[in-house]
Amino acid sequence: MEETPCKNEPTRDDEHLEREVSTLQEDYDSVEIFEDKVLVDYFQKDAWIDPVKECKYRIKNNSSSSTANWSSTIWSKDGGCPFGTVPVKKITKDDLIRQRRMPPPKDFTFDSEFDVSNNNSEPKERYISSQGYKVAIARTPNNPNNKLAGAGMTTSLYNPHVKGRQHSASRLKIQKGTDILQVGWRVDPTLYRDTETRLFIHFQAGKTHCFNTLCPGFVQVNSDIPLDRSYQDTISQRGGNTFQVTMYIDRDVVNGNWWLLMTKAHEQVGFWPQRIFTGLKSFANNVEWGGVVYSPPGVPKPPMGSSYFPIGRSDYDAYCTEIIVLNEKGKTIQVDRTTTHTDNPNMYKVSFERLWRSSESQYYVLYGGPGETESTHKSLKSGRK
Repeated sequence: MEETPCKNEPTRDDEHLEREVSTLQEDYDSVEIFEDKVLVDYFQKDAWIDPVKECKYRIKNNSSSSTANWSSTIWSKDGGCPFGTVPVKKITKDDLIRQRRMPPPKDFTFDSEFDVSNNNSEPKERYISSQGYKVAIARTPNNPNNKLAGAGMTTSLYNPHVKGRQHSASRLKIQKGTDILQVGWRVDPTLYRDTETRLFIHFQAGKTHCFNTLCPGFVQVNSDIPLDRSYQDTISQRGGNTFQVTMYIDRDVVNGNWWLLMTKAHEQVGFWPQRIFTGLKSFANNVEWGGVVYSPPGVPKPPMGSSYFPIGRSDYDAYCTEIIVLNEKGKTIQVDRTTTHTDNPNMYKVSFERLWRSSESQYYVLYGGPGETESTHKSLKSGRK
């Protein structure tokens, strides 16, 4: 039997975690923007620029008469951080342990290349999700020649029930090769130690990946928006009040950094430096909008979105709307054509529809589902034997 280390004798892994903690900021603190270690590291290696003034974003808003409520993204701790500081979460050893217990980031592959010879035909490929993950998404056609400089969405806020190592999320995802950027909301006890609906970001650069600010990579410049803020006071009620939040990822036209922007006012939250990427050093070629869930092997799949299948009504369904992409010239393109995919239509469904609200219409990605119950999971397992 393998000998268990004494509690008072640190293991090599413990020592490594302690070193990681010591290099990061220590619950939320208002940290002077140029004391942020990621920001300092960025400016030590790059020519001096003003990160706030330098962002040249080109997103144009779509006028909307939506009756949904907008969730505030302002941090309420003592009215926010003072001018010149940003909210940085204190990183603990427990945070790093939980980060290591996170499942590998969800990725996908296609079993055939996109045929661009006929623009009227649908792509003939199969979307393959990683083990443990299920998705219900709409995406841009899988054309490797796409040159996309950003994307955006407004997504409704829900709180699907998860437990243990399950998680359930709505997210905007842009990708090229093995480089991925994601932003959305997420219910994830492993990441957050609770079951509240929270903002999240995630980046993957080759084999390196990280959530929020648990490791270097994202440079935060906003004084009011922490990257794991809770939306628990603004959760949509199916058939009742709907709450939503707007988010964008936009490539800076000047220096190629990828910016996270929130709200209709395009509030700058921070950026991922261009230099940490290979594929996303230039443009993305794929964008997705919709839902994703995870459960470990042998555990039933959790609910997604509103926890119900979509019925074609934005006041009942989980949705992503006002979905846009930016082309290589920085022009805002309202998305009116996507390819939809769900891994298991018995658990989750997705549709891309044009819905009318008041006197205006918008395209919606409607997604969600109940997942599977314990009894359904057991019957599926017995059926596979």
